[in-house]
Amino acid sequence: MTVTVEISAREAEVLALVGEHLSNAEIGARLFISVRTVESHVSSLLRKLEVPDRRALAQHASKSAGAGRSRTAPVLPTPLTSFIGRTRERAELLAMLEQHRQVTAVGPGGVGKTRLALAVVAEAAGAYPDGVWFVDLVPVTNQDMCVVAGTVALALGLGEQPGRGMDESVLAALADRRALLVLDNCEHVRDGVALFVERLLAACPGVTVLATSRARLMVPFERVYPVAPMSLAGAGDSDAVALFMDRAAASGWPPNHALREQVAVFCERLDGVALAIELAAARWTTLGLDGLEAGLSDQLRMLAGGSRAEDRHRSVRAALDWSHALLDPDDRMLLRRVSVFMKSFGIGAAAQVVESEKGVVADGLARLAEQSLLVVTASASGTGYRALETIRQYGMEQLAEAGELVDTRSRHVRWCLVEAANLAEVGEGRRARFDAVADDFRAAMSWAAERPEQRTDAHRLARHLADLLFSRNLIVESQMRYEQAAALSDDTAAASMLRHAAAAAGCQMRGDDMYRLNRAAADAAHRSGDTAGAARDLATAAANAYRFSSKFVRTLPPEEASALITEARQLAGDDPAALAAVALAEAGRVLTEALTAQLPAADAVPAIACAERAVELARRTGDPLAESAALDTLAGAQSWAGDTFGAAATARQRITLLESASPTPAATHELIEALGEAAEASLGVGDLPGARRWARQLAEHPLLAEVGHRATSWLLVAEALVGNVGEILTHSVRFLEAWQRAGSPAKEILGPAVAGVVMIHDLRDDHDARNEWKAVLRRIGASPWHTHGYGAVFDTLAILHRGQAQEALHRMSPEPGEVWRWVTWIWLHWYVALRAEAAVLAGSPDAGDRVIEARTIVAGNPVAVAIVDRADALLARDRRRLLATADAFDAAGCRYQSARTRLLAGGDHAASGAEALADLGLAPMAPLAW
Repeated sequence: MTVTVEISAREAEVLALVGEHLSNAEIGARLFISVRTVESHVSSLLRKLEVPDRRALAQHASKSAGAGRSRTAPVLPTPLTSFIGRTRERAELLAMLEQHRQVTAVGPGGVGKTRLALAVVAEAAGAYPDGVWFVDLVPVTNQDMCVVAGTVALALGLGEQPGRGMDESVLAALADRRALLVLDNCEHVRDGVALFVERLLAACPGVTVLATSRARLMVPFERVYPVAPMSLAGAGDSDAVALFMDRAAASGWPPNHALREQVAVFCERLDGVALAIELAAARWTTLGLDGLEAGLSDQLRMLAGGSRAEDRHRSVRAALDWSHALLDPDDRMLLRRVSVFMKSFGIGAAAQVVESEKGVVADGLARLAEQSLLVVTASASGTGYRALETIRQYGMEQLAEAGELVDTRSRHVRWCLVEAANLAEVGEGRRARFDAVADDFRAAMSWAAERPEQRTDAHRLARHLADLLFSRNLIVESQMRYEQAAALSDDTAAASMLRHAAAAAGCQMRGDDMYRLNRAAADAAHRSGDTAGAARDLATAAANAYRFSSKFVRTLPPEEASALITEARQLAGDDPAALAAVALAEAGRVLTEALTAQLPAADAVPAIACAERAVELARRTGDPLAESAALDTLAGAQSWAGDTFGAAATARQRITLLESASPTPAATHELIEALGEAAEASLGVGDLPGARRWARQLAEHPLLAEVGHRATSWLLVAEALVGNVGEILTHSVRFLEAWQRAGSPAKEILGPAVAGVVMIHDLRDDHDARNEWKAVLRRIGASPWHTHGYGAVFDTLAILHRGQAQEALHRMSPEPGEVWRWVTWIWLHWYVALRAEAAVLAGSPDAGDRVIEARTIVAGNPVAVAIVDRADALLARDRRRLLATADAFDAAGCRYQSARTRLLAGGDHAASGAEALADLGLAPMAPLAW
């Protein structure tokens, strides 16, 4: 059986350079990353590829060099025909690119801007070590800069990041890169492109932009290169004639070279426009030169002085009008009707939109393809057809002139609805199928949303599109489409759509959007007469402000939250779901007010009682999401009260509730939060296998694929406490790259993960890596949670490893009761257990009392109990009891503490402990003197 090894793009780059026998320092310099990061990538590759050493890794890289290049290097579109002539233009445009950072190749449609740009970029690629990226803007129908930036981001392989615009993601990704960005077909989104390019050039000093457009972008520092038609100089030896002869010869009947002078005259009448020449050459075998000349002459006369005789359209339009006139009426109808498709379409789709039989449509599509008016594409799903954009736009004009636009577009909307409904039922392969039709859905939505008679269909399509986008993990657009669906529906349906939109906002960590949309849902429900629904939405808005306060930019004022709860209670009546939502909001308020006032844990009883009532009311509704939300608040209250095991049990209960929930935005949002809480709570009770299991599920959730720092956060904490160095090295690379790509946010929730990585590098005795991650920790900020909670635990683990017991005791000098707020969640057991061991190893006179106190607190936590038992054995100088704790650590899945125990035992056991530490990839630790 063949096993596919997943290697990231950055790992593939490192692998390729290892194959070139570069050192880590050379690789780091080449890729603009630190040597430590290179080492982490190399370690990950050795493990993934199952090779013993760097030499074997280099051999593997050499064998798969071709495949590696295809994975790591962006591939420019490959033209299906040869590039003819333009020697002078290529040299001029290449020279301009070398001198200026933003160049726009300007010319009329069909003049050959894209082909010239591709030829020049192929020559210039070597000057851009970080790559050449090609972005086709044809499918973009929105002038908004963010939409343009989103298209660029997808071409760069970037995805959406919660709380961050696509334009910011692109700027972050290219900030330190020397790269060439090709923006093709900018004319229809020129305003958005101009804003994007101006920001890009200012923020990314190593990036050069080559744009193609029918009009200049009008941005600062733009250098315009006018793309002229094919050269007519030299008559029969001109570039234009060479192009015609090459394309005509492709039909299998090469023109007689004696006709070159006549062809030169013909090309001159086409103004040398490349597309017009190619379209004419495609008809060579059926019409001959005299037929081409006759047909073209008629069309030029027809267009002379007409409303469409603009200079920038005349030549291409003349060729298209002439080509169109050669079609029979049925084929003309077919061409104009299939022009509504934005991308590739099949025979069945065309038959529905054209409103004709499949056999008839199939014959017609074949004829259009033979005349170069459609491009044929083959795939595993069947044969597809696509109109080049210029031809597609021409067909749309013909559709309007024929008076068929509304009917054809209406059929296209209905086809989109059927296709969207079918996609909802598809499992494997949905992503590829959706990507193939997404632009058609968007175009249909754009048209239908503006027509009152299409309002119902537009609403249905917006909802389908929102659901599909969410399943595709395109959450920003999904939220927008849910809001669009709400705007196109009555108030009852609008409330439902706005709730979905609020949940999608939550998945992006946009608390303020979540709050706004919950309030809007309440207003819609109230207008529709659903007062109970309005009560639920108002209470949910308040409850979410408490539950997800870290996702909010604006802190909800207490009086505003209280007003929401009061209004919700008045509207709730006796509706069970509304009463449960109000109870949840009240529990959140009580808990938040108590924590804000820094009340002692003994005052947790009212908050727990409120949360338990919310859980009871939610359970009666039979809604697992409502019950999960109430359990979340209950877990917070239990944690504050110091009931670590109760909080862990509640967290696991949430996971059980959500395991079978449908992957709606609300359920997905709830599950992601629950997985993080379950991992966190499991760490607090010493359930390291459980913590790793939940954390790994979180890290592998597709919604978090582009936010690796958020995805891997709790997994890094769990692996650090276990001592899994290899996993730390692998996942910390993903964390760091994603964190930097996101703009290095100073999120306190990321602190434990970073501190855990710092500790691992400390245990490895890797000072450079430790300092690098310490800088990240400083960027996040030193909160009291770090000082007295996770920071104290990770610091003490590293200090004890170095044998500095007195320093460790000082680091944990505060009594647990003095810092209860920062340790009571998951760090209390770790804190008191390590504090007891530090006291014993430092010879503190109260060590025995600390051991007794710790034993009472940590009872039931297998790891913390083993640490306390080890401290007690050390105090009693009982080697047998000490070694027994090593077995306890092994059973609890704590490999590092097991190895440490054997080293502390000394004697013959120290050697096995040292070997175990080395296997983990950690530096040696001095054995204890007995």
